[in-house]
Amino acid sequence: MRGRGALALCAAAALVVSSAVAVARPSGADAGWERAESMSQRRSYLAAAELGGFVYAAGGMVGETGRPLSTFARYDPRTDDWEVLPQLPVPTRAAAAAALDGRVFVVGGTTADGNTGATWAYDPGTRRWSARAPLPAAVFNHAAVALDGTLYVVGGYADGRERADVYAYEPGRDLWRRIGTLPRATHAFGAVAFRGELWVLGGRRGERILRDVWILDPATRDWRRGPTMPRGMELLGAAVTGDEIHAVWESVYQVYDAGTGRWRAGPPPQVTRHALEAFVVDGSLIAVGGCTTALQDSPVVERLEL
Repeated sequence: MRGRGALALCAAAALVVSSAVAVARPSGADAGWERAESMSQRRSYLAAAELGGFVYAAGGMVGETGRPLSTFARYDPRTDDWEVLPQLPVPTRAAAAAALDGRVFVVGGTTADGNTGATWAYDPGTRRWSARAPLPAAVFNHAAVALDGTLYVVGGYADGRERADVYAYEPGRDLWRRIGTLPRATHAFGAVAFRGELWVLGGRRGERILRDVWILDPATRDWRRGPTMPRGMELLGAAVTGDEIHAVWESVYQVYDAGTGRWRAGPPPQVTRHALEAFVVDGSLIAVGGCTTALQDSPVVERLEL
């Protein structure tokens, strides 16, 4: 989905294949990545979120046609099992997801009818989906982050160009508000809540894969530059644990340590892929799905003990 205009496919999404990086393994990760239980269906560009120690994976796409999926399942890292859940109401690819108020929110993306701003909320207690107020813009390749009771949606791609809009959703009022813009329009980036702020990592602008890091202070809504990544990354999975941000893309695995203020390289995954998701649960970094550098949608799940 690195295209101008129409949504690109997995094959088109591998315009740049990264080479392996020198490995400086994080403490406790000397054993490297291990394969976990795969998803029941191969898919990339899925929307995923962690809630209550489970990883929820919604939608995505498969095949050369880029067919959007309604598949919805959750992964239990404790038992290494997947459970199939009620389907996403509308098959959607390249949406964004985050967990807030005990629910999994899936926002935006692309359906068979085109780009959408639809917002869906899944309640694990009732095992039901409900429609919420739609995002004011129909975008894909954006990011969703939950921070201090607010759901933020940032950037993305639509109408042939990158977007810079930043929206905030209040679940109690079922209300979206546009609260500002990114310093530069960007899509296909990673985003995390880290130390009470929203961090945007890498991404793509035109034909450039970015090393930029931008940090939003939610109190002032001001952006500032963060620590530039050593390697550019797009369509990455990013996760936080303690004072570290972990970012995975193809054969590149980079870790930011707030204690040192520096990035370091970690061991590359066994299966190199982009358009994946990453989470830290109970001390393990978990990488889910994606499109391999051999241009195949992947059901692969890998985990790394940190």
